Amino acid sequence: MAETLPLQAPRPARPSKPAANQSLKVIIAFALVYVFWGSTYLAIGMTSAEGIPPFVMCALRFAIAGPLMLAACALFGRTVHISRPEAVRLAAVGGLLLVGGNGGLAWAEQYVPTGFAAFIVAVTPIWFLMLETFVFRGDRISRRGLIGLVLGICGIVILVWPKITHRDTLGMMQLIGSVSLLFSSFSWAVGSVLSRKWQMKVDPFVATSWEMIFAGLGHVVLVLISGQYHRAVFNQRGVAAVLYLVVFGSWIGYTAYIWLLKHVPRPKVATYAYVNPIVAVFLGWLILHEGFGGYMQAGSIVIIAAVVLVTTAKVHSGEEPDGAGNHAPELESEV
Repeated sequence: MAETLPLQAPRPARPSKPAANQSLKVIIAFALVYVFWGSTYLAIGMTSAEGIPPFVMCALRFAIAGPLMLAACALFGRTVHISRPEAVRLAAVGGLLLVGGNGGLAWAEQYVPTGFAAFIVAVTPIWFLMLETFVFRGDRISRRGLIGLVLGICGIVILVWPKITHRDTLGMMQLIGSVSLLFSSFSWAVGSVLSRKWQMKVDPFVATSWEMIFAGLGHVVLVLISGQYHRAVFNQRGVAAVLYLVVFGSWIGYTAYIWLLKHVPRPKVATYAYVNPIVAVFLGWLILHEGFGGYMQAGSIVIIAAVVLVTTAKVHSGEEPDGAGNHAPELESEV
């Protein structure tokens, strides 16, 4: 009979240096997205407070960020030329995301606090799932997702309820600003869905650069139509806030987000949707001394719970084509 050798417990595998480095990169990228995208609400509010009208700010932001990012792509050997059909699609996506989305947010922050705006915009993943489920694909959402959709609506009602019950002028403008935030977040969601549906053989960073260029041109048109350039005031704080949005919002934050989408599952990346508002509220309280009343506390808790449910809900969908041009993430944030 052969001798039976004693079994030895396998030694736990030690994480390799590349794996450890990868984990560190993931942590850093998440920190960049959480902090910088959450802080953009404050920077947008500061530009308006310092006398730079919202459309002027957006025109400057994207007119600077887009061409410089495109030049950097060319410098690193990426193909920056696009065809006419690609230009039309990128202009449409850029208009929905950065004119309808960012421009609407910037306009609304003239009348609503930054933290309040951040929590309403946090419903963007809910819009996204509704569009994917009921408009573009006809997917069947799970019960958890449906509960999240209902909770999201309830959270919005709680947030805007004080604005509805107060009939003074300021309260009315805050109510209009709150409603416009719903439209801007919806515009962002539509742009996100279309950018996933349209297949374009364009490098994702090149596509983003062109979207910002087209958005800058769109905001220039809005500036000319609205006449906001007549009342623009530029001082050190306002210009610094615009440059902050260019560097940390449109470059660093978005680049970190694109990198995360390639290395981390999308549901984890989508946690920005309920982390950014917390950052925005904290910075608004710390720097702008904004209040955080009972209705806002209750509404924010309900919206965060709704976004968590929607983000983690299962959707029974068909196969989705994997095109080289699907550069937009499944759930996007205000850039």
